[in-house]
Amino acid sequence: MKQYLKLAAAAALIVAGTAATPVYAQAAKKPAAPAAKPAAAKPAAARPAAAAGARLGGHPNLNGIWQVISEANFNLEPHDSATSKAGERQLGAIAATHGGLGVVVGGVIPYKPEAQKERDGYRASAPKYDPEAACYLPGIPRATYMDHPFQIIQGEKGDMLMVYEYANANRAIKMGPVGVPSIDTWMGTSYGEWKGDTLQIVTLSQSPGEYKAPAGEMMQNKTWLDRSGNFVGPNSSVTETFRLIDKDHIAYEATITDPELYTKPWKIQMTLYRRLEPNAELMDFRCVPYSEEFLYGDLHETAPAGK
Repeated sequence: MKQYLKLAAAAALIVAGTAATPVYAQAAKKPAAPAAKPAAAKPAAARPAAAAGARLGGHPNLNGIWQVISEANFNLEPHDSATSKAGERQLGAIAATHGGLGVVVGGVIPYKPEAQKERDGYRASAPKYDPEAACYLPGIPRATYMDHPFQIIQGEKGDMLMVYEYANANRAIKMGPVGVPSIDTWMGTSYGEWKGDTLQIVTLSQSPGEYKAPAGEMMQNKTWLDRSGNFVGPNSSVTETFRLIDKDHIAYEATITDPELYTKPWKIQMTLYRRLEPNAELMDFRCVPYSEEFLYGDLHETAPAGK
């Protein structure tokens, strides 16, 4: 079918070119008319909101594949480029992290002293305890700004779905009032509501429970936010907003609240970009096979000889 469409398109171009030849020859005998002055392009900020395209059920249409262009997954806070101790001997500069201006409003995450100490410990040993390195589910909001695209699936009414390329993760957005989740889960439970033309999502009860870290250690209830050890806890709430700037850009914000970990609520901001390639789609990134040696190598080392 695709080959047929290509041939049809090519034939149409040939026919159009042939038909246009006499017109061109006739026009060449007459003096050329002065070219019309092109209209000045409007800046992006001045374009009407209608540029966002057709609406669904009276709301902005967010359907599509989106991706962040940012260093947020390395570190949400401002940071310099740096080498990776875990990979510099084998990978050199390829293992280095990018510098970034940060996406935290105000620049610094307002940790309480004990939580700050815990974060610093994770950072010093990274990527040892990073769930991403072990191919665990990423949690919210990290899934949004990883180095992988994600897809928003929206209908005229009812719940929404967000599907992530990393680890084939996904989450259902329950459209309606915020409820009380029945259980804790890796990705939490997300409740969505339209506030005018802005989609607001509240995610609660993110808790991976107890899970294995490398070297036989066990981790408890930590959802990492980046590769630098920043984290949320099982009692943290994450309030996200998605607002179309135009049809190909979304203004994204996430506000994180947890009096146990932070001195006050704090916010991150970034832009989501639509993937415009005609063949854009999410690829499989089932990363468990890539993490087995990292996660279970200690079991190989301690296994009895001959086993």
